[in-house]
Amino acid sequence: MSTLSYRRIAVLDIGKTNAKVVVLDSETGTEIAVLKRPNITIKTGPYPHYDIEALWSFALDALKRLAREPGFDAISITTHGAAAALLDRDGALAMPVIDYEHEYPQAIRDAYTALRPSFDETFSPRLAMGLNVGAQLHYQKSALPADFAEVATILTYAQYWAARLTGVSANELTSLGCHTDLWNPKTSDYSSLVDRLGIRDLMAPIRSAFDALGPVLPEIADEIGISVPVYCGIHDSNASLLPHLVHREAPFAVVSTGTWVISFGVGGDLDHLDPSRDALANVDAYGRAVPSSRFMGGREFEMLSAEIGPVNDDAAWAAIGAVIGKGMMLLPNIAPASGPFPGKIGRWIGAEEVSREARHAAACLYLALMTDACLGLIGAKGPVVVEGPFALNETYLKLLAALAGREVMALPGTTGTSQGAALLTGIRPVSGAERHFAPADIPGLIAYRDRWYAAME
Repeated sequence: MSTLSYRRIAVLDIGKTNAKVVVLDSETGTEIAVLKRPNITIKTGPYPHYDIEALWSFALDALKRLAREPGFDAISITTHGAAAALLDRDGALAMPVIDYEHEYPQAIRDAYTALRPSFDETFSPRLAMGLNVGAQLHYQKSALPADFAEVATILTYAQYWAARLTGVSANELTSLGCHTDLWNPKTSDYSSLVDRLGIRDLMAPIRSAFDALGPVLPEIADEIGISVPVYCGIHDSNASLLPHLVHREAPFAVVSTGTWVISFGVGGDLDHLDPSRDALANVDAYGRAVPSSRFMGGREFEMLSAEIGPVNDDAAWAAIGAVIGKGMMLLPNIAPASGPFPGKIGRWIGAEEVSREARHAAACLYLALMTDACLGLIGAKGPVVVEGPFALNETYLKLLAALAGREVMALPGTTGTSQGAALLTGIRPVSGAERHFAPADIPGLIAYRDRWYAAME
């Protein structure tokens, strides 16, 4: 089948918070069907780990249902990056897929810090918990050596699901190059850590994200009722970036929002990145390093929204003037251990006896300030493209445009990850109905930003 004949693409999209299977129309780029479930962590066992079998059952059931209606011609895959799958000689999991929010004993953390390569080699900062996949592998090998001795193959996470669907094992650059400590973007090869851990022979062959690894296995074709090609897959934030690499001229910035808010400075350089402030390089689908920065903004907004309650966006925007005038502020961090202001503990200022709308407005302003800080850390230039859930938050978008002093474009759709993953199949990108937000003069906003920074000191 020619890729040009793909009318619909099914995307298996496994994020930290939710997993879903989306079917996209290749001509319009629209999501025409979505099935979703929470991504659950199992707390028992050797360490907290993802419920892989529940995700697998969900994926197969979703593919079976969607194969009947609306139907699809190919499968692509995108997942969060901070995970690896360790397989035994039979291709089954030798060890559970560890939840990256698990924190390791201090002695193991210290040993890993001494072992890992420098930032100049990997452009991967030392992150908390298991956010460096290298730290996960070191922990699994150090804490559970007998189990680790059964490992025959190590796969990046998106490619694990491709392997389950096709039987073909692979690793892929965007997943190796997203703060894993395992990749050297200057040499386009594994970093020295791979040899220090003694795992080079365990790493599956590297394939392009754009490669079709094969059709689904015959038993899976029988179960879902269709035999279609499966593409290698891509790290989720890089999936969000891919459509813009295809049809936009650098320089520009992309802010990919989900559990994490990840900013990419396309056309920037790697010379001024500060690893202590969660600035790093990601590797795009073509193997190129891209300056990036991040904070856990989606998780933070979820926590704040649960605390504040539902608010109409128009009412929140109407409250911005009062929030700025009163000096009401939310300071970082709500979710600890990540972002441009490490070590800071979140707190409210001037939030006593204020309306729900004002608190929501201040929360949106906090998120815009954090995003603006992240863009500054990577020297981002040109227009700012926001995709994912925050693209629906007009208060945030207007504030970000005003703070950055540049046009902000918001893309439709629940997330750009599925659209980007669909492009791996060779279909042409489709421009959506972007909403444009020009930088407006919001009275007192720039002075407010100065006070916000000062309050952190």
